[in-house]
Amino acid sequence: MSNPVNNIWAPWRMEYIRKLGEKGEGSPGPDRSGGCFLCDYFATPEADRDNYILWRTRSCLVLLNRFPYANGHMLIAPAEHLGTLGELPDERLAELARLTRDVEVLLMRSFKAEGCNIGVNIGQCAGAGLPGHVHFHAVPRWPGDTNYMAVLADVRVIPDALTASYAQLRADAGKLGLPVQAAGISEDK
Repeated sequence: MSNPVNNIWAPWRMEYIRKLGEKGEGSPGPDRSGGCFLCDYFATPEADRDNYILWRTRSCLVLLNRFPYANGHMLIAPAEHLGTLGELPDERLAELARLTRDVEVLLMRSFKAEGCNIGVNIGQCAGAGLPGHVHFHAVPRWPGDTNYMAVLADVRVIPDALTASYAQLRADAGKLGLPVQAAGISEDK
């Protein structure tokens, strides 16, 4: 007797899959100019809202991941297109650490997260989807947030829309005194 197949639809994920082979804005890989989506985002502050950038400093971006593992999955990236932490200047590495700390505080307060996974994937074999531009991931966690979906169906359930998460995080970041703005460069902290 065969088991029936149950489909679980995750159409938001198809956007990422389709862009794997594309070049240009918003693609997870390099564009025609040899850049990457993080470099494109840094160069276009007028598109911060469309790119889910919560805030930027003169040399770093803090943004929501378009293809999250959980609600509030954020990226913290330097402006420099460098592939490893060892290539970063010391002051940039320190700034990334400070911004990652600010993101942790924001996720804990805004989303009432009880934990946070913070990490860096260096190199494609280590899971880097963008191996040429090092960046930190911050993923909020709650008790019991992992369930059978990922184990049995290789599917994650993201309960809130990116636009709603973005609005909530921007509002709460402002309340915490973090440097949010619609576009442009904020003062370094």
